[in-house]
Amino acid sequence: MDVTSFADDEKTARHAALKATARQLLLETGAAGLSLEAVAVGSGLDVAEVEGVFPHRDDLLTALVIDAYEESGAAMEEADRNACAAGASAGARLLAVTRALRTWSFDNSAAFTLIYGSPVPGYHAPQDTVPAATRTPAVLAGIVRSALAAGELTPPRRTVPGPPLLRPEAVQLFGGTPDAPFADLVERGMVLWSNLIGLLVFQVFSRTHDSVRDESAYFDFAIAVAAESIGLVVPLDGTPGREDTA
Repeated sequence: MDVTSFADDEKTARHAALKATARQLLLETGAAGLSLEAVAVGSGLDVAEVEGVFPHRDDLLTALVIDAYEESGAAMEEADRNACAAGASAGARLLAVTRALRTWSFDNSAAFTLIYGSPVPGYHAPQDTVPAATRTPAVLAGIVRSALAAGELTPPRRTVPGPPLLRPEAVQLFGGTPDAPFADLVERGMVLWSNLIGLLVFQVFSRTHDSVRDESAYFDFAIAVAAESIGLVVPLDGTPGREDTA
């Protein structure tokens, strides 16, 4: 019997179990109420046993943050693969991946709140979270690059005034600055990304339920409008029926 392998499996299982307990606490008390003591009580363990896996609360929070980014990014990537396999246009791919993120957000509201809600008092996400956090914008950037290469974008009527507004890291994630007349496409992509997250915040936190009749239909419309900022047409007519999750 491989004792080392058994120990690793046991550690992995406990790691997953503690995170599951922490996610339940996030639903019940929010991130501000999360503590190793509470996780220990919820798991039926001593605090020392929890500390053996997550020495500090921030270590646990970081693990949850990374999981949230990884899971939401994976949902978008799967939706994009399926859309590509079906021969979808860039606009249809954009609608598919944003719908996937919306579904994930409603199904995992505590995790969504952790990464897109109010900052957790006293917690500062480390660099370890960055690779996972880039998966969402990377999916969007890939679709925009495909649209540009396929000639599916309409040139903008307004250009960014002055020098570039974004850091080099953001431009690098996109793959460099496109040629004119799309030289400001990365800035426009950032507008699209921020509109997407802001829209989800409004819907997940019920900021639109008292003014919008059909939340999912409004989401699709809003994505189509936001896509216009990068010159991309999102097809809404004839799309499959959708089941409202709000």
